[in-house]
Amino acid sequence: MRTNWAGGGRVFGYARGRRALVAGSALACVLETLTMSVLLRDWPPLDQVVPVLGLLAVASVAALHASSVARPHLLDPDTFALRLRRAARADVIVPLGHIASAERELRVARRRSDGELDLPVGFRTSITLQLAEPVTHFTLLGRQREVHAVHFHADDAELVVATLQAQLRAVRRGRSVPSTCPGPPG
Repeated sequence: MRTNWAGGGRVFGYARGRRALVAGSALACVLETLTMSVLLRDWPPLDQVVPVLGLLAVASVAALHASSVARPHLLDPDTFALRLRRAARADVIVPLGHIASAERELRVARRRSDGELDLPVGFRTSITLQLAEPVTHFTLLGRQREVHAVHFHADDAELVVATLQAQLRAVRRGRSVPSTCPGPPG
């Protein structure tokens, strides 16, 4: 499967944690389709539509999972930025110079706080970024939100935190961080 990222960066997946949920949802769609076919066997026009709807439901579940696999988090050392994603719904670019700390913190997603961005998988996050300077997050409908803390999930949270801390040390040792233009991610 093709992943949507530029070469040279390091990718960190987050879709492994939802495999069981995806498999369970697909199985539920198949069972629902079979049950509806049995219940509607006396109404042929409806009985012919139900398998098509069931196939579309399974395809939708598979497409949601595929979008998570194809759009992983990306640490790009060339632009000194961490690109955090959640399928096609969220895409926020965090310059490494804006990160004050990166910690492994297992949390259950809760009600959204002002200035915080949660990118959970299965209602949980595993990494917390505290930002020294806020970054702009564009919502799915294009609204702007300033965030000072980002909570997100990664399959290998310890590796992500270790890699981020190494990159942060390198940035703080004297490399300059290019300025970023707050605009919707491309």
